[in-house]
Amino acid sequence: MIEKLRQEGYSYKEIADTLKISINTVKSYCRRNGLTGVGVKKKHICLNCGCEIDERKKFCSSKCRQDWWNNNLDKVNRKAYYSFTCSYCHKPFNAYGNKNRKYCSHECYIKDRFGHE
Repeated sequence: MIEKLRQEGYSYKEIADTLKISINTVKSYCRRNGLTGVGVKKKHICLNCGCEIDERKKFCSSKCRQDWWNNNLDKVNRKAYYSFTCSYCHKPFNAYGNKNRKYCSHECYIKDRFGHE
């Protein structure tokens, strides 16, 4: 069973979890039987829909990528949060992904740019 799963492209850990045996048992068996990675190719699948894709990609399409991001916000490590003070209303605000923001909202931008009407 280990040999079959290894040739299908499963990793040592995946095999150990599937068969409910120690990962070291799987590694030892593979080393003794020449299954240490030579000729082992794993299918690459889209993280969202599960279809087969090119090995350099994580998603099959932009739609799948967007769907995955929207459904897995808790799994994404967002590091690009920036803190600012609005140039118009002087209130503090946070923005994601744009380190050059000046206004907390479009409304403040319009009021500052075109007057207070």
